[in-house]
Amino acid sequence: MLEKSKERVILKVLAVNWRDIKHPEAGGAEVHLHEILAHFVKWGHGVTQISSGFPGGEPETEVDGIRILRSGHWFDANFTLPFFARRHIKLNPYDIVMEDINKLPFFMPLYTDVPVLGVIPHLFGTTVFRETNWMIGSYVVTMERLIPYIYKNNRFMVISPSTKDDLAARGIDTDRIEVVLCGLNHELYRDLELERFKDPTIVHLGRLRRYKSVEVAIRAIKIIREKLPKARLVIIGDGPYRLTLEGLVEKLGLRDAVEFKGYMKAEELVRYLNKAHLLINPSPKEGWGLTVVEANACGMPVVASDRPGLRDSVWVGETGFLVPYGDETAFAEKSTELLEDRDLWYRMSKSALKRVKELTWERCARETELLVSKVVGV
Repeated sequence: MLEKSKERVILKVLAVNWRDIKHPEAGGAEVHLHEILAHFVKWGHGVTQISSGFPGGEPETEVDGIRILRSGHWFDANFTLPFFARRHIKLNPYDIVMEDINKLPFFMPLYTDVPVLGVIPHLFGTTVFRETNWMIGSYVVTMERLIPYIYKNNRFMVISPSTKDDLAARGIDTDRIEVVLCGLNHELYRDLELERFKDPTIVHLGRLRRYKSVEVAIRAIKIIREKLPKARLVIIGDGPYRLTLEGLVEKLGLRDAVEFKGYMKAEELVRYLNKAHLLINPSPKEGWGLTVVEANACGMPVVASDRPGLRDSVWVGETGFLVPYGDETAFAEKSTELLEDRDLWYRMSKSALKRVKELTWERCARETELLVSKVVGV
């Protein structure tokens, strides 16, 4: 339990998340939690994470000093992990449980008397119906609606003002909600001072899922090419919606304008972002918009939906533009404006590089550590 060193109180922290950083489908939520936990380890805290298993994943491993325990599968994690965590806590005392609520809540306050801090990138709400059928979507919405009741005595850490507003609208007292902005790996995502591609190159980065609305970017590039015939859209990332998107490209006759790159390793991705001109994010909702600031760190302005999360990560007129969700014409117009106006693009590129400097994972972890200490009462 609590230990005191000469400089700080050492905590035993248990994190519960749907996936861990080594999961094949780990995304921004996993990066966020892992960076915080890895910094906790550096500062002397004892950290264990419980997550769902996956093919090839060992039941127990260690990553960056974090002990990772795996149980169950992705499809039953909200049933198996809470019971697994409860058994584990009975044998291994902890000072705090950090529950990452980024798919379905685990309702950890029902399974332990240890203080629980809810870590929320964002909640789906009705957006879930863009991705799945009515039965699963209704289940997700129902589980989310229980959060204000199950966590009525708990505090929350969210990654953007938009998520705080969402929780407040659900009836959660704002005094229990702390905003801690995400960080960024500046050693990886940085300006390499490479020459940009000769042809205007727009990038979409992220998982290819229905609710991400990547089709808006595809329809926008068709409009963009009316003024910029050599402009192209490069889609980086993979997912179950890829075949549908490839079918749309064929239907619109855009085979020469749209390229699917699939998954890229981090170093290759950064080099590509340093050579492209613009990131487009047509998503209806994000917790923060990590891909936005990753692109900014590589000197790329952004055109994104004027929706929760993206409103927080895009500084309008400085690092990019926000346009109405789903409006491919507006996406095309703002993208064309940036690509045609060299002075505007250069100014936004420089502003983006400057803005992201304040977004560090150490700052994020320090603020989280302070909040954890308040929850624990030390």
